[in-house]
Amino acid sequence: MRNKIILAFLSSALLLLQSCSYLDIMPDNVATIDYAFRTRNTAESYLFTCYSWLPNHAATSQVPDFISGDEIWTYPNVSGRANWQIARGNQNVVTPYLNFWSGKTEAADLYRGIRECNIFLENISKVSDMTNMERERWSAEVKFLKAYFHFYLMRMYGPIPLMKENIPVSASVDEVKNVVRQPVDACVAYIVSLLDEAADVLPDEVLFPATEKGRINKVIAKAFKAKVLVTAASPMFNGNTDYTNFVRKDGVQLFNATYVPQKWVDAAEACKEALELAEQMGYKLYKYVPAVGSFTLSDTTQTELSYRIGFTERNNTETIWADHNSMVNTLQRYGQPRMHMGTGYYSGVHAPPIKIAEQYYTKNGVPIQEDITYPYEDRFTLREVTQQEKLYLKPGERLPVLHFDREPRFYASLAFDGGRWFGTGWLNDVDNKYVEARAGGVAAGHPTSFSVTGYWAKKMVNYLNTASDNNYVVQQFPYPVIRIPDLYLLYAEALNESHGPSEEAMKYVDLVRERSGLKGLALSWSTYSSMPDKFRSKEGLREIIHQERLIELAFEGHRFWDLRRWKKAIQVLNRPIQGWNIDQESPEDYYRPVNLFNQEFNVRDYLWPIEEAEILRNQNLVQAPGW
Repeated sequence: MRNKIILAFLSSALLLLQSCSYLDIMPDNVATIDYAFRTRNTAESYLFTCYSWLPNHAATSQVPDFISGDEIWTYPNVSGRANWQIARGNQNVVTPYLNFWSGKTEAADLYRGIRECNIFLENISKVSDMTNMERERWSAEVKFLKAYFHFYLMRMYGPIPLMKENIPVSASVDEVKNVVRQPVDACVAYIVSLLDEAADVLPDEVLFPATEKGRINKVIAKAFKAKVLVTAASPMFNGNTDYTNFVRKDGVQLFNATYVPQKWVDAAEACKEALELAEQMGYKLYKYVPAVGSFTLSDTTQTELSYRIGFTERNNTETIWADHNSMVNTLQRYGQPRMHMGTGYYSGVHAPPIKIAEQYYTKNGVPIQEDITYPYEDRFTLREVTQQEKLYLKPGERLPVLHFDREPRFYASLAFDGGRWFGTGWLNDVDNKYVEARAGGVAAGHPTSFSVTGYWAKKMVNYLNTASDNNYVVQQFPYPVIRIPDLYLLYAEALNESHGPSEEAMKYVDLVRERSGLKGLALSWSTYSSMPDKFRSKEGLREIIHQERLIELAFEGHRFWDLRRWKKAIQVLNRPIQGWNIDQESPEDYYRPVNLFNQEFNVRDYLWPIEEAEILRNQNLVQAPGW
């Protein structure tokens, strides 16, 4: 876990309470706390301590987003990645993987982060050498963080205890055990109230960008509120009958099994409010324009770069919230094909399965199984690449039909045998690197540095990285937690669910598609789909928007959570993980899908289990169903 920015003089005030680790009640050491809030400088250090408890969004081993689902697979017997065991169906109650409740197994202790926030809010009024405006702004940032920590826990555990205030050290054991799960709707209401309080005070943008990058502003707060409300309106948390019997020991129902349409209306309004402010502040989809006098690029490559740079470049026009405490380094190395240099191997071990390659549209902007011009049944048969296809594929190579005639995001997101790689030292259309991934190449050969499927998550890699015989230089960037296309698609989803198909909903989907060189969805479906009226119904447009999110936001950590909030994980995560037969040399043998793992996902897997020891310490807590 990355180093925490915690003041040394606070160490005695932050001892864990062994009987209830999620409470961590602070000892009665007033002098220590008074010192922490003695001056503006010491208080600012405590503010940064609150920020330090944010999960490391870019750490593949510390969050579930990347390898705990089905979007990324990796080689067998991988060490140091307990969260991959979640993907393999090995979550448990004794030592849960990614235990954010108690802060174990690589996970941040989010309840401790909440305690830090409460300490800050309880004591910031003591600081004398700062203005009221600054005090209110810092308090608003901490309220946002407190809301974020609660939401992060709610997505995992569902109904959670709400730590609105720290329990005093004088509390009895019985008072401590009164900490219980609160109904999901109460959790959402509290999180939203914190975000509203924060947004009322926060500036539209940080006041001093050079020194305040990553600090929370009003646009971030409103965009995050939109995400919270869309999540709350989704099937997982809105009318979920799977948890009818999930009740507290005092009989309080923790999930409302009745569907509430108003939740989608509220979500749409929050999305619209966030978008209006974001657009007013200049946020928009990034489009790459080469600098005057620089190398000349084709429209094809410029379209690819617009999509890739929108994720990998610092300070681009579409990143609303970039977590500057989560720098993207290792994720890039894992998305880069294996290279052997004088300093060792740089391993591309993040391997998207074949089903991820299949989720992208055809060049006509519709799913491959729907496109009336696409030979879907023959997608695994081989075809030779022509000179006319050289900007995407290597002429003369024999590749599966699956790799031909796909949308630009397919080629911008995935690297594979015979595919082109712009960047990493190759910065023109003529001398663009081709990826070689057959046996004896970069897919196999080293015991831990290879792609088990034959694909790499190319989208994650900054095109300005440079590789040489002796070194690989990574251009790091802060992890983009919220981007404009995420907000566009959340708004489209909320509009469709609240009001049905509309021009307004399709407008925001089409904005995302247009940036990647696709026609509007109405024209694409009417012309090329075997279901030409799909976009005209709420159910059809829902499926379109869902797939659009899975494509546009691929490898950014959204798929893991989206499949859960949509309650689609039970179908999607019960399909085999497949890759190419990478140990074979001939195209005929290499391009045969092989089963790598048969995933299993049950209803219980939608929620994290609370560690068994926590249940024993506080018997008023109830375990998640099925655990």
